[in-house]
Amino acid sequence: MKNNLKGDKLVASIEEAAKLCDLKNGQTISFHHHFRDGDYIVNMVIQKLAEMGFKNLVLAASSLTDCHVDLIEYIKSGVISRIETSGLRGKLANEISEGLMDTPVSFRSHGGRAFAIANGSLPIDVAFLGAPSCDPAGNANGYCRDIEDAVMCGSVGYAKCDAQYAKKTIILTNNIVPYPNIPFGIPEYDVDYIVKVDEIGDPAGIMKGATRFTTNPKELLMAELASDVIKAAGIIKDGFSFQTGTGGASLAVTRFLREKMLEKKITAAFALGGITGSIVDLHEEGLVKKLLDVQSFDLKAAQSLKNNRFHHQISAEYYASPEGPGAAVNFLDVVVLSATEVDVNFNVNVLTGSDGIIRGAIGGHQDTAYGAGLTIVVCPLTRGRLPCLVDRVGCLVTPGKTVDVLVTERGLAVNPLRNDLKERFIAAGLPVLPVAELREMTESITGRAAPIEYTDKVVGIVTYRDGSVIDQIRQIR
Repeated sequence: MKNNLKGDKLVASIEEAAKLCDLKNGQTISFHHHFRDGDYIVNMVIQKLAEMGFKNLVLAASSLTDCHVDLIEYIKSGVISRIETSGLRGKLANEISEGLMDTPVSFRSHGGRAFAIANGSLPIDVAFLGAPSCDPAGNANGYCRDIEDAVMCGSVGYAKCDAQYAKKTIILTNNIVPYPNIPFGIPEYDVDYIVKVDEIGDPAGIMKGATRFTTNPKELLMAELASDVIKAAGIIKDGFSFQTGTGGASLAVTRFLREKMLEKKITAAFALGGITGSIVDLHEEGLVKKLLDVQSFDLKAAQSLKNNRFHHQISAEYYASPEGPGAAVNFLDVVVLSATEVDVNFNVNVLTGSDGIIRGAIGGHQDTAYGAGLTIVVCPLTRGRLPCLVDRVGCLVTPGKTVDVLVTERGLAVNPLRNDLKERFIAAGLPVLPVAELREMTESITGRAAPIEYTDKVVGIVTYRDGSVIDQIRQIR
């Protein structure tokens, strides 16, 4: 009788999987954030590991959100001693900003995280990765073809690196489907064990409000100006490539860009990054040939990935790793990015608020700003009575030398390193102003804010995409 070589990797529980992986105190465990505010996996796994008596674990999640508030107690009890991530939000972020942890959180961009995992500077002992479907051999995906109404997240681009490079990989899924589960997001040869759980996440939270169409006049004004910048820069031509974000102004840029593409009968080669329903609309309309998706931001994008052969999920390494010239960000003609703060040297902050509290994520900000031929940052001069254009950002995330244009509701400023663009914009009749003048406008509205007072305790280390430290976040006094 022949040997049975079929790879059935299903085990009974998280506890059994952790034991089979020989997880030990002090080791590094990782998670992805494709389930966003609907994620059940992180809290579920940490609770089980705490019950098993684990201590001093390093939590290397691609990002953490409001729904991970339970982690506060596990940090206090010593189950988690260090965090490596791209971003923090909610009460967990507030507590860490106020000095919860003895060891600072290490923040990396999506490309920087993939680079660190691949080169071994962020080694992962066990990856716990949620998936909406998985077959007995370990082929896992962010949707389920076998069950029509199954929970889906779309692309599992951030999980792909963890699965590939972790010493051991565990898939947690609520749908075991027949072999072969294809096309797969994570291949069977990167998976060691599978655990079936009742639920992996809340569909409403997974796809909750990730994208929205704005009716805000200020955001629409900035979006239209940003699209005019793209046109004046000469980028809108057959075969160009772009990435826009999910904020109100960025989504509106996509809509204005569509109008210009239709007017000139232009087709883009590809759109990159976190894919939204508005980008899918352009693709289905024939205006964008291919979608390279590292994260599906809404249900329409997830469904498109499931059904469309030219909508392709990519890993964070493929997307943005600084290791070599082949990363997709290096082929971008233009990227439109948002900001919490921008300063007069075009440096950008997307991690902390004006109060110094952690409330965001680096994401692909650094990566796309570096790689794109034209980097546009869209940011209002003020939000409420708080200044967004400042003398010096409270936290340096994206260096100003990689930012070409700042677009505000009162006009645009061009980085002095790109005087070639400035001449184009002036010739096109765009409202080009010195950044110092825009800063004066800001201060005339908000006044000069009192400086934030900090203690000497460092609560966060901000790294650049190559792993170098570019800033520190200190505890608020």
